[in-house]
Amino acid sequence: MKKEFVDVLVIGAGPSGCVSACYLHNNKVSVKVVEKTKFPRLVVGESLIPRVMDHFSEAGLFPALDAVGFEKKLGARFIRGNEICIFEFKNKYGNGWDWTWQVPRADFDNTFAQETIRKGVDLQFETEVVAVEFEGRNSVTTVKDSHGELSEIHAKFIIDSSGYGRVLPRLLDLDTPSKLDPHSSIFTHVKDVNRSAGEEGTLISFDILQTEVWLWVIPFSNGNTSLGVVGPTHFIESLSASGNTSEAMNNAIKLSDYYVKRFGGVDFLFEPVKLTNYSKSVKRMCGNGFALTGNSSEFLDPVFSSGMAFATESGMLAAKLIHKEFQGIAVNWEEEFTGYMKRGIGVFTSYVKEWYTGNLQTLFFKRPENEDVKRKICAVLAGYVWDDTNPFVRKHDSIIRNMAYLINAGSDSFAEALKN
Repeated sequence: MKKEFVDVLVIGAGPSGCVSACYLHNNKVSVKVVEKTKFPRLVVGESLIPRVMDHFSEAGLFPALDAVGFEKKLGARFIRGNEICIFEFKNKYGNGWDWTWQVPRADFDNTFAQETIRKGVDLQFETEVVAVEFEGRNSVTTVKDSHGELSEIHAKFIIDSSGYGRVLPRLLDLDTPSKLDPHSSIFTHVKDVNRSAGEEGTLISFDILQTEVWLWVIPFSNGNTSLGVVGPTHFIESLSASGNTSEAMNNAIKLSDYYVKRFGGVDFLFEPVKLTNYSKSVKRMCGNGFALTGNSSEFLDPVFSSGMAFATESGMLAAKLIHKEFQGIAVNWEEEFTGYMKRGIGVFTSYVKEWYTGNLQTLFFKRPENEDVKRKICAVLAGYVWDDTNPFVRKHDSIIRNMAYLINAGSDSFAEALKN
């Protein structure tokens, strides 16, 4: 059996895996990436947030992505009946990128992977991990290529960026139930033939159909638009008695007073895909000789587009800590990796939970708007969830609920909730 020896094996060639691999390669660490599928391939997660731009830039991938001309995302719009709330990233609290992209992920991820290969990283498509054995921190991974041939990859460390493939969680029994309530989604793409000119046609929007049910609209620069409906699993199941995803998607569109004219009756470019009970978690995010990044560890909810941000944040962090170890510097993985990632995940988890209780929606649609509150929430939505100078980060587990209570009680004073 063929054997290869590398410093780091990366499982998965999505954004998390490519960011990790490029950072390590740039720092003279030998790395190999294996990817089960052939690119381009369909994947969800088309709305990004500004924090990811830091990772793209640091990995040296930004110029290649920017050259494609993906649709720029300057903010996001939330719709509830006749109420509108727009967040513009340029008006956020603190520093950081003021824009990002909204992208067809098949094209975006393929650009990522091809630029990673161009940089000299050994990336092998259609290669499936079938077994992993650890010998202390070192590992032997058995992979199968597109011809069914088996080979071994010997590595000093594994980064699992396999996304929903969740390779190591399956092989090492690391899966555990999510702390979030079960939600599901159905999504597809359409040729946006009724798209308006200007901002109305290109602005990413979230149309709230019920407190826990919402429609996403993500326009791309190629003239297509991603449509998706999200809600409690029982609601998504109720959209079609027969389980037909096209019927379910059409029924969801009909519930949108805002978008039914634009998308009602428009043909789908592919049969809508259903994701059931999509939130995921793990017993631990790292271990002796491995780290889990992106959706292979935690996936929360698509409502605030945090998926890729956590994927690239964890991918970049894992790569940096590995490089640090290879330089002979001690790393406390539980503190420096798991602890750090859990702090950011905890902030977004609070926002997801309070979105579905309706408390966060109360803040979004309060009129008149409190510009200071809005700027600080906007920073969270942009992905800057480790900035403890922002009270909406530092007090994430109570501040939204407390402010919603004050609004519902008729108070305009948020000073108490904002106290340190």
